[in-house]
Amino acid sequence: MKRTLRRVLPAVAAAVLFAALAACGESASTAGQGGGGGADPDTLVFAAVPSEQTTTLQQNFQPVLDMLGKVTGKKIEFRQATNYAAVIEAQLSGQVQIAQYGPLSYVIAKSKGAPISAVGAQITAKGAAPGYKSYAITKAGSPIKSLKDFAGKNICFVDPDSTSGYLYPSAELLQNGINPTTGVHPIFAGGHDASVLEVASGRCDAGFAEDSMVDTTLIQSGQLKPGQITTLLKSEEIPGSPVAISTTLSPQLQKTLADAFQNMANVDYLTANGFCKGACTIGDGGGWGYAPVDDAFYNTIRQVCDVTKNKSCTQA
Repeated sequence: MKRTLRRVLPAVAAAVLFAALAACGESASTAGQGGGGGADPDTLVFAAVPSEQTTTLQQNFQPVLDMLGKVTGKKIEFRQATNYAAVIEAQLSGQVQIAQYGPLSYVIAKSKGAPISAVGAQITAKGAAPGYKSYAITKAGSPIKSLKDFAGKNICFVDPDSTSGYLYPSAELLQNGINPTTGVHPIFAGGHDASVLEVASGRCDAGFAEDSMVDTTLIQSGQLKPGQITTLLKSEEIPGSPVAISTTLSPQLQKTLADAFQNMANVDYLTANGFCKGACTIGDGGGWGYAPVDDAFYNTIRQVCDVTKNKSCTQA
């Protein structure tokens, strides 16, 4: 039986996000029209989903939000969504103009017909490639020594729409002869941090999470001790998490936003121009900034979808 630890149903999460957006009024929608065609609203809404339980996501994005407000002349409103399904629905409805996605959720949004374009992917350091890995993990000392040992066990995943927390793990399990829905007892933890901590506590026999959560984030926060988790397998490189902008916006506004993410939404620019005070990290997970990407960059995600036949990839 599939169990859920911390996951709001997509319809409820979307309703909560819509309610918050509705308070913004018409200026937060795509009602306004620019002179060159396309929407030119007074307010742009930026939505993102945290990879761990946090109340500081807006604070982490604030230097970028301030910069975007200055270069566009718009009011930038931030919305922290409960899950990716809510962000997808909000962009489909035109209530969100800028969104930070996971790679799989971006592909899902595109497959559903969301009018969006990927313009940048988060990177951890200047010049780094936009990518990360999924880890298969167990508690140190566990009798589970390989993915084949996952069969029949309580396995923690992150979210059905998570790339490193479900899609790539599904592919790895299938390659080891295990159906990810019927060959294990799947538990959706709701966040990468929750997945790791459930494994560490023993409530999950094993699980999956993104690399940085295991290697640095939880150790730096003191929630995990070095050596407490064993990494059994590291996935191939996954394309980095994209920021996508609505293509219903005016061409000039789209160009301004793309240029801002690709050339200004980074620690160097934000610090030099006074948007960062003191230590400066960008977005979820403490990144350096963004590297330019386009839609084709995520074709490898689509290929993994084809291999896994994951229902999330094509959900209507």
